Amino acid sequence: MTGIRIDSPRLILPTLVFLGTVSTAVGSLGAPLLPTIARLDGVSLAASQWALTITLLAGAVASPVLGKLADGSHRRAVIVGALAIVAAGCVLAALPFGFGWLLVGRAMQGIGLGLVPLAIAAARDALPPAKAGPGIALLGVTTAAGLGIGYPIAGVVTQFFGLAAAFWLGAVITAIAAIGVLVILPDSPARPATKLDLVGAVLLAVAIAGLLLVCAEGPQWGWASTALVVTAVLAIVASVLWVLWELRVASPLVNVRLLVHPSVLAADVMVVLVGAGIYPLLSLVVRYVQTPTDAGYGFDYPAAIAGLMLVPYSLASFFASRVVQRLIARVSLEVLVVASSVVLIGSMVVFLTARGSLIPLLIAMALAGFGIGAIFAVNPAQLHQGVPAHETASANSFYQVLRYIGYSLGSALSATLLVATIPTGGSVPTEGGYSAAAWFGIAALVVAVVAGTLLSRHSARRRAIGVREEQIAAEESLAG
Repeated sequence: MTGIRIDSPRLILPTLVFLGTVSTAVGSLGAPLLPTIARLDGVSLAASQWALTITLLAGAVASPVLGKLADGSHRRAVIVGALAIVAAGCVLAALPFGFGWLLVGRAMQGIGLGLVPLAIAAARDALPPAKAGPGIALLGVTTAAGLGIGYPIAGVVTQFFGLAAAFWLGAVITAIAAIGVLVILPDSPARPATKLDLVGAVLLAVAIAGLLLVCAEGPQWGWASTALVVTAVLAIVASVLWVLWELRVASPLVNVRLLVHPSVLAADVMVVLVGAGIYPLLSLVVRYVQTPTDAGYGFDYPAAIAGLMLVPYSLASFFASRVVQRLIARVSLEVLVVASSVVLIGSMVVFLTARGSLIPLLIAMALAGFGIGAIFAVNPAQLHQGVPAHETASANSFYQVLRYIGYSLGSALSATLLVATIPTGGSVPTEGGYSAAAWFGIAALVVAVVAGTLLSRHSARRRAIGVREEQIAAEESLAG
């Protein structure tokens, strides 16, 4: 140990896993606490939704910026700085300053959602080759596991100690993660100084913010409202301008040319479809079990018990990462993703057909956790097949942005389906709303299976062509 540094390679992966889990868990604090936030701050449930929306917005915007900064030689400093912002956001949200300041705090907490790609890039650099693959797969599922951990802990702490206690706890564990990174994570390899593409960052931020606002606020604003249409057009224009700019600039925020590589394209397309298809299940189950029984369905569980419904999801996602590592040597990455998507369809089918009792709901959550854990364990490996080492963080960060877009799209559309079934003068959707949301999830996942199958065949053909070209080159070299 030199100063406050601990030179222990064995502690690197646990530190990175803790970092990824904490950042995702803190970012998810808003979801199970929305009813409590609405009650304590005197706002509507629709307004309280901003405590989640603004976190996703901040995370989506921060992800590519942090990724680009971390592609240089100051990755550890970037991670610690981001964690400091997250911890400060937790403190701000815990203090009794009102709803507006709570939203500011939640936005600061959203910065942490961009840290998992940085952890993956750090693992690729710091771990021995034999351990890098399994380590990266494990880090890939921390986003799923963090949700499964954050929901129940937030529910229990809030029920017994109050809303502020949940955010104080978030500040403490974030500070612990920052200390761990500071003293254990080694310096990243020396690389040329990274120049931040500010124009690209602004254009991408506008595009992401516009798209996520459309997804998140569509049910409240109205899908045909002027505000929504203008926001959607602005997002589309900003997206086009961003792509054109990134193709021209010398040091782009994201190397968009890499996005057409078959393995990168497969990972990016699948994460949007899978995110849209399965993410709503988490909130659907939590909301369903809290519904009063006089609605004709539901279990009337308190928030603490409802949050525990995600424990099987979290445990299964970690288990899936271990199973996937044993299969990667025998099965192609694309086939694993497609098979995992089929498991996700099974989880939605269970929710659709057997949600009237507790055990099937737990089974549905376990299947969802296994499927999403397997996909998130495989996707980073797919990305790394087509991305140079020095662009790992930025490529993973853009992948993370697409994940949040998928989450927001699925969450918004499922919420719209639920709200559409609320009777006039009522406040609780009919059970048919949950069936409609489940059918939407199944449809998105079926599209994911079809897209994954087609992309898998395309990727296999590209690899076969590449191998043949190498053989021809070798033969010509020998002949010469």
